[in-house]
Amino acid sequence: MQAELAVHRAIEIVEHETGVVIPVYFHPDADPAYAAALLGATVRMYVREVANPQAICLSVDGGGLSLAVASEVVGSYGVQLVHAEPNRGKLASVRNGMAHLLQAPYWRYLAVVDCDGDHFANELLNFVRCAEHVAQVTGSPHALVLGERMSRHRPLGFLRGEQEALANALLLDALHYAAALAGRPLPLQFVAPAVADGLPDFHSGYKLFSRATAEQVFLSPPNLAGCEERAYYRHACEAVMVVEALQRGAFLATVNRRTFDEQPISSFARLDRAQLAADMIIWPCRRLGAPGPFVAQWLANHLPRLLLGALVPQGRAELATVRDLVLQAYGLPTPTGPADAFVRLPFI
Repeated sequence: MQAELAVHRAIEIVEHETGVVIPVYFHPDADPAYAAALLGATVRMYVREVANPQAICLSVDGGGLSLAVASEVVGSYGVQLVHAEPNRGKLASVRNGMAHLLQAPYWRYLAVVDCDGDHFANELLNFVRCAEHVAQVTGSPHALVLGERMSRHRPLGFLRGEQEALANALLLDALHYAAALAGRPLPLQFVAPAVADGLPDFHSGYKLFSRATAEQVFLSPPNLAGCEERAYYRHACEAVMVVEALQRGAFLATVNRRTFDEQPISSFARLDRAQLAADMIIWPCRRLGAPGPFVAQWLANHLPRLLLGALVPQGRAELATVRDLVLQAYGLPTPTGPADAFVRLPFI
């Protein structure tokens, strides 16, 4: 009976107390019909889950095609729309959408999902049930639930999957480092990584924030941690949401989620891959106060374990470029010469 009541309550929360921010950006050369179909499918999925379409906010970063497509979808489904110029990156879009929804007092949870149709609305109930469990066990109103992809390589491709694995590993190191300095252990009892590397899917685009955590993360002034806006708003946007939530005392939890075998569309795939991966490491390490020698050693620890290093010479060169960009950001020397280009494990 208790379990049945919990399910009924979670359904009510999804329907009446959960807001959803969908950041919208399509590259100007994207096919308009395809973009409209993707965003329309995404919105349609979430409209089915909530009692009032106004719970859903499309947040457009920049204008042009993105604004035109979002305006068309808003007219079809009656969801909310916010728009800001210029195009700064996904995090700017999420912050604008969250600030808009948080003006209403009745959202208990706020979700962030991408506009590409790859974040399935029927799984939102699992996120809310998980968050409710965390609140019941801890008595805390601060929670962040990550949608754990069952695989990173299948939706992202081999190269980006390996880069995210590296970024996840260094982010976990930096979080433990900051927790040790603060004298506050990092609570991971609600985290169950879905992939074999045992790393939380920090860079998943499907996230659910408790209201208290959303207010702290998205209504606080941006902290660029000495990085360029590109790193904060665009490249490391997922890490920013995680780090700022955890630094403010949120309990991290994960639920498994489905993805397509290949992303329908990706703005990140158009970016400079090496700089993207480097910024995903640089911003959180700086924000969490990790010294350069620690970051350098963490890179040395994790790089040899990646399968991408076995792809010679392209994969090894890609990892070496990411490593060098991170070291340069810390003012540290980069290895020179073919013998030092990459450290390999002695035996497997």
